[in-house]
Amino acid sequence: MKLKQYIAIAALAMQSLQFGFAQQKSLVVDVNNSIAKVNPNMWGVFFEDINMGADGGIYAELIKNRSFEFFRPMMGWKNLGPVKEGNYLILNRQSNSESNPRYLQVNKKEKNSIGLRNEGFRGMGVKQGNTYEFSLWYRQPSAGISIRVELVDSEGKVIGSTELKPAQANNQWQYQEVSFTSSKTDQKANLQIWFEGQGSIDLDMISLFPTDTWKGRKKGLRADMVQTLADLKPGFIRFPGGCIVEGFDLSQRFQWKKTVGPIENRQLIVNRWNTEFAHRLTPDYFQTFGLGFYEYFLLAEDLGAEALPILNCGMACQFNTGEVVPLDQLDEYVQDALDLIEFANGSVTTPWGKLRADMGHPAPFNLKMLGVGNENWGPQYIERLKVFQEALKKYHPEIEIVASSGTDPEGERFQYLDKELRAMKIDIIDEHFYRDPDWFLSNAKRYDNYDRNGAKIFAGEYASHSKNNKKPEYRNNWEAALSEAAFLTGVERNADVVQLASYAPLFAHIDGWQWTPDLIWVDNLNVYVTPSYHVQKMYSTNKGTDVVSLLRDGKTLTGEDNLYGSAVVDKKSNELILKIINVGEKNEQLTIDLKGIKKSAGQAEVTLLHHDDPLAFNEVGKSPSVTPVNSTVNYKGKKLAYTVGAKSVNLLKIKL
Repeated sequence: MKLKQYIAIAALAMQSLQFGFAQQKSLVVDVNNSIAKVNPNMWGVFFEDINMGADGGIYAELIKNRSFEFFRPMMGWKNLGPVKEGNYLILNRQSNSESNPRYLQVNKKEKNSIGLRNEGFRGMGVKQGNTYEFSLWYRQPSAGISIRVELVDSEGKVIGSTELKPAQANNQWQYQEVSFTSSKTDQKANLQIWFEGQGSIDLDMISLFPTDTWKGRKKGLRADMVQTLADLKPGFIRFPGGCIVEGFDLSQRFQWKKTVGPIENRQLIVNRWNTEFAHRLTPDYFQTFGLGFYEYFLLAEDLGAEALPILNCGMACQFNTGEVVPLDQLDEYVQDALDLIEFANGSVTTPWGKLRADMGHPAPFNLKMLGVGNENWGPQYIERLKVFQEALKKYHPEIEIVASSGTDPEGERFQYLDKELRAMKIDIIDEHFYRDPDWFLSNAKRYDNYDRNGAKIFAGEYASHSKNNKKPEYRNNWEAALSEAAFLTGVERNADVVQLASYAPLFAHIDGWQWTPDLIWVDNLNVYVTPSYHVQKMYSTNKGTDVVSLLRDGKTLTGEDNLYGSAVVDKKSNELILKIINVGEKNEQLTIDLKGIKKSAGQAEVTLLHHDDPLAFNEVGKSPSVTPVNSTVNYKGKKLAYTVGAKSVNLLKIKL
């Protein structure tokens, strides 16, 4: 090789070496410098019955309109066989059962079988070999009719059947159930009920449940959906919403007292997302409240999470009617709040504590927080909130009050509420962020200058809204998740201010959604998690106990050179946990100075989320495009060399 070639190669090598050192960035993490304590319940989940999240989703009931209380009583049902006028009658016992007035009467004189088919919630997801429990309430004015039950697949073939012969003929309402097994897995099965013989029978609460529910609870929750929540190890669960707390008007507001007690006595109402969006009309969307406040409290307990119920403050949704209760008529709403605390925490000798015990939970649920109002704003909200605050602090000063800062994270409404709520010394202010990815990236410093001695913050609803929307789940793309991860470094870094945080909405059914993006997508048989879910999980399962400093040139990582970062120490597991996000287009070489570590572990555990395409997403029904990859990286001494890839979220754990 000629001398000139050697010189050229050497020059290129020197340039590469210089370029490498120019790109290398030095970070300092001080494991002994605790700058904030992390609320052990900081990262949680927000549940609202939107996108068929409850009925047709986590609530495992397979029959739609089981008690004929929809606005159209036979919605979801279809006649089978030679049905004649008068064979089926919808009757109303309003004076005797205000909460569940309608029932179906079957009158049959003919010998031919007639029947009904129920379509379920966009079909019924059933599994081969699984057992299903069919039940109903009945009364026989004239005995003689027997019932044949058939589960049919999407092609109409019978894949499971049984018979139910009414055991009582005393013309009193009776409950009866039978079980059978499915011989096939099918996403879109239906249930057929055939009436044979002659006579008259009244039917109500016709129900079909799988028996493989969460914890095997009878008529319980869909196990795979709950498990996906359990995997997040949430510190709290906020329920039941969301805008359904407010209702389109106050007659359709969420009233917790109508969601407890025997399921057959719970009063159905229309879901406010029924016709909210013209492009996603869902006229068959109602709330049966089989998933009621008792079940929410039980779910929180199962998950090891604090319960955070939200109650109506005397205001309907201000985007709809904006209806308000006069201040001198607010007592009923305030009493609902006081009674809820008694239901959750009261002795079994109290009326509401006794109901909790009668439902199967004598021990208190130990409620600590209560939200008053959801995304309400204006002086009319503050006036009503003050009434609640006075009563709650008088009778239950131990309960922290969570109050709304409105629908937006900035602007005139937000500024007014923030000022008023702080003047009232409200415990926790609930802030919501539905913004584009750029907003999330530019707001990683949002909480750096918040008052450390004032109200604490609940980042109650956040989601990065990418504008790409070719498919519903497409908006849950990598661009959105990456920007959320960057923003959450600022939330974690300011854990002394931000006590609680949750993504919203939580669930969406691929055939029944109204709103996107959403954290978890489902169909009738499967659960599909999004890139945003993985980001949330990285924070919620690695929250640590103390925030420690992570600095570059004495400054926090809040977007300079496209890097964002935060660090926590977990004193329970004796680990340092780093979260470093690179939203840029190129790799970044880091040297991390592990200040304060007494002995080098020599190895760091790494969890990496990465994709080159910002529009990548996890498509329902296909293998995920964005999923965590685990590895290890070795280092010597107290300096860790690590390359942060372009468009990546990096979690590093080091034993101390």
